Amino acid sequence: MPILLTIPFPAIDPVAIHLGPLAVRWYALAYMAGLIFGVWYAKRLASTPALWAGKPPTIEPHEVDDLLLWATLGVVLGGRIGYVLFYNLPHYAAHPLDIFKVWTGGMSFHGGFLGVAVALYLYGRWRGVGLDRLLDLAAPGVPFGLMLGRIANFINGELFGRPSDVPWAMVFPMGGDVPRHPSQLYEAGLEGLVLFIVLRIATHRYKALSKPGLVSALFAIGYALARIVSEFFRQPDIQIGYLEGGLTMGMLLSLPLLGVGIWLLIRARRLS
Repeated sequence: MPILLTIPFPAIDPVAIHLGPLAVRWYALAYMAGLIFGVWYAKRLASTPALWAGKPPTIEPHEVDDLLLWATLGVVLGGRIGYVLFYNLPHYAAHPLDIFKVWTGGMSFHGGFLGVAVALYLYGRWRGVGLDRLLDLAAPGVPFGLMLGRIANFINGELFGRPSDVPWAMVFPMGGDVPRHPSQLYEAGLEGLVLFIVLRIATHRYKALSKPGLVSALFAIGYALARIVSEFFRQPDIQIGYLEGGLTMGMLLSLPLLGVGIWLLIRARRLS
């Protein structure tokens, strides 16, 4: 398809606010908004006993505020370490100081997920709350943050899709002169909006929070499937490319998450 028939990429400044020498980027705001919304939503869930069918978490709504710091550390540290290990280890092994240059980008959802799980485990040990209850409390609000993060990826013109001739293909500034799938928006819809709605229905209509681990299972399975589907449209990272059998790193990392989700689902059904 001629490039003239593609949808032009919107030239949105990746920097949302300039505060003197400080540049606040949309990506940073997406992380902050996602974390704040997640804590607010968790407090709403914790303060609604009917959703837990007589099995509320042993944590008060005001205590959820403490989770913001723990979750932030888990997301940032886990996401960065995950990116270093999974996506660009040779570069960081040769240039270890670049690991600390988080402003240059480079975060991994799967690493962030593990980081949050560890942070919630430590918080739970401190507060005497089970990890499955904390994960169930946190999971329903996560898709909102994922949606904002993918929209920020789109604004940055990064993590774009594979070449395509669909009518809504775009030419991304960093993707050459080839029309591509706006895969960031696909991920924002699947990993964000759709998954949020699925979990909302599960918690509010089917009282999934009354079964420890069930909401966490639905989140893990839903995200893994959404990510695997999205990877068919997303251009693999240039430093990795395609793996054996046409897989991508995103697909490969999502398979263990899918397995964990299935295990949690079986466990939740047995415990109910």
